[in-house]
Amino acid sequence: MQRTQRPLLARLAGANPTSVFLLTLVVVLVAFFTPGVIGGLLTLSLAGVLIALLATTWAIQAPQTRLIRLLMLTLLVTVGLAKLL
Repeated sequence: MQRTQRPLLARLAGANPTSVFLLTLVVVLVAFFTPGVIGGLLTLSLAGVLIALLATTWAIQAPQTRLIRLLMLTLLVTVGLAKLL
């Protein structure tokens, strides 16, 4: 592990991609189908985690990937705010 790596990122890099995808899918589906404020807060919490991950990996992403991730993040935040209202 390099000096600049964080232990959390090293653990995330070693995680099984299929498990991470399935866990994220379950969280997204629960957040989308849970009505009202709880669903909105779950959606915005997921967006917060993705913002932190995006900020961490920003320097190594291609410009096209950055644009797609920003668009999806904007959509997720919009859905979360709409569920809160």
